[in-house]
This record gives sequence, C-alpha cells and structure tokens, in this order.
Amino acid sequence: MKLGVNIDHIAVLREARKIADPNPLDALGIVKRAGADQITIHLREDRRHIHDQDAIDIIKHSPLPVNLECAMAPEILDIVCELQPHRVTLVPEKREEVTTEGGLNVLGDNEKLAQTIQRLQAYEIEVSLFIDPCLESVKAAKNLGAEWIEFHTGKYANIYAMLYGGLINTHHSISELELSRTKLTEMLEEELTNLRVLSCDAMEMELKVAAGHGLNYQNVKAIAEIETIEELNIGQSIIARSIWTGLEQAIIDMRTLLL
Repeated sequence: MKLGVNIDHIAVLREARKIADPNPLDALGIVKRAGADQITIHLREDRRHIHDQDAIDIIKHSPLPVNLECAMAPEILDIVCELQPHRVTLVPEKREEVTTEGGLNVLGDNEKLAQTIQRLQAYEIEVSLFIDPCLESVKAAKNLGAEWIEFHTGKYANIYAMLYGGLINTHHSISELELSRTKLTEMLEEELTNLRVLSCDAMEMELKVAAGHGLNYQNVKAIAEIETIEELNIGQSIIARSIWTGLEQAIIDMRTLLL
C-alpha cells in the first residue's frame, strides 16, 4: 500500500508564530528518504497553513508526486491549473472547520463538479474525489469521470477512538459498559466491512481507491489490510510523532505498519 504524507501541519506550526520556520519545503527529501510514495498538501481558500508560494516550491522541487487537495474555488483552481501537480483531490471546505469534516457532495446535479474535473484533466492532472464511504457516492464519482476516489475515514477513526481511546463513560455499570463496548465493536467491524466492500466495488468500476482522515499509528493496521485500497494519505499523526522521533523515523514507523 502506498503512503502519502500530508505535510500541512509543518506549515501549521510555522503559522503559529507567523515566521519562516519550519519550512514545509525542507521535508521533501526526508519524506522520500523514509520510503513514502507521495507528498500531500491542502491549499485552503483562507491560506491558513499552506501558502501559494509553498505550493509553487513544493510542486517544483518535490522528488515525489504531489497530491494537492483543494476546494472548487475559482481562484484556487486557476492556481492549480498553472502549477499542474500530479493529482488534485477535490474536497469540501468550510472556513470555520478545524479540519475537513466530511466527504464531497457528489450526488445530484453536479455540472460544476463535472466541469471542474474536465478542466483539470485537460491540464493532464489526475483527479480524485474525497467522498464519504457509500455506494451512491462511488457510482457518482465514476459517472463524473474521476480517476480516483479517497474515502473519508473519519467515522472509522472516531469509533476506534471511542472503543480504545478511553472515551466510554466509566460511571456506567459493568453490564452497561460491556454492552457499549460490544456495540462499538460491532460498529467498528461494520465500518471496516463497508470500506472493504466499497473499495472492491470501486475497483470493479475501474476507480483507484485511496483513504484518509483520522488515521494514526493505533488504528491504521486494519485499514492497511484492505487490499483494494491502494493508498493512504496521513498527516497529523506523523507530524505529531516526529516531535519525539524525528520526521524520518515517524514515516518509517508508519510505513512499517502498512506492510
């Protein structure tokens, strides 16, 4: 399984002090040396972390393919078409959100989305749609002409955290606690089964499948065992661990879990 490393959170740290350090560009060689397959960045409308110059420099100098996440804002799309990254992942975006809260709405009348995909492909840019894991969205992505889909794994990650992260209320009786854990275990397996089935469906439709959001060193193994998912894009947990281990070792540790 391929690993895309999202380096946005390096820029988040930089923006906390509004200075030039750390520079996300400095991560490129380390990411490649550690065995990752792709650089992922998100150019947001409000430029809260990755800036235009970051995107320019990263796409120009990256030794790995660059997957640029963005919304369908005209200004952003103009920049993307000029920069021509290897892939664009179209995502929903709200100014007030801390991180992307769900998948792109690909259902119904989506003439604007179809036109955006065609425009990007005309610039020889692969297009991926960041979607919630449901069959209707997979079919819609295929009909819209995307080459890739990326499943939003936030629901899986949240269930995992509730089950193993100590978030179940301990004041319940033992029977209630066990019932809660049983239910959460069932929910977790249901979500994993859903991802397995949908990734197979997508493969049969000749879509390439990626996944990401909320994945970390604790919960990633079960997702990595789904053979029809080709790629995971992971950022926050890798950058967080790098504080203690260094970025190269943090990526190696994640890479090992995907083998």
